[in-house]
Amino acid sequence: MQAVAAASAAPAALSQQTGQAARPAAATAQNPSEIELSVADAAAEPVASFFNDKELSALRHLSDILMPAVDATPGALAARAPEFLDFLIAESPADRQQLYRTGLAALNLEAALRFNKPFAEVDRPEADALLAPLRQPWNHEPPADQLARFLIEAKDDIRTATVNSREWAEAAAEDRGRRRRGSSMYWYTVE
Repeated sequence: MQAVAAASAAPAALSQQTGQAARPAAATAQNPSEIELSVADAAAEPVASFFNDKELSALRHLSDILMPAVDATPGALAARAPEFLDFLIAESPADRQQLYRTGLAALNLEAALRFNKPFAEVDRPEADALLAPLRQPWNHEPPADQLARFLIEAKDDIRTATVNSREWAEAAAEDRGRRRRGSSMYWYTVE
């Protein structure tokens, strides 16, 4: 009973502390035009907040290699998967953040050792050599190698972020519309 009484008195006490009158909830419900809604992506471009420039460049290049655009289907870059992953990893547990940081650092280090350039600047054949752990046979245990573990996780995350993007859904809807216009559906008479 005390908790119920305290909860109902809290808004009045808060308005007295700030010196402002509490705004009645009915006024907001009566005038819904006070709430201005907008799509966040239409208002601004996403800003990277977790990865540094070198890490984000490597992640973008990796995303483009693993999920390229094919015909009318957008790839990871068009779906802005790296930017989404920057947000996701920033909100993830510390061990997942560490996996991405060490994985991207290892990818850049391997590229520098083998080709004297960061991963973001390697071409497809060079990247193919660096991404060899992805061609290893699958088993239930994660690989011991930190780079291989990162590549497997990143591949799954990039694919998931791409196919769940608004751009992917819009392309799929357009494709269904094109197929529907020329579809081979026939109506048969009912006998």
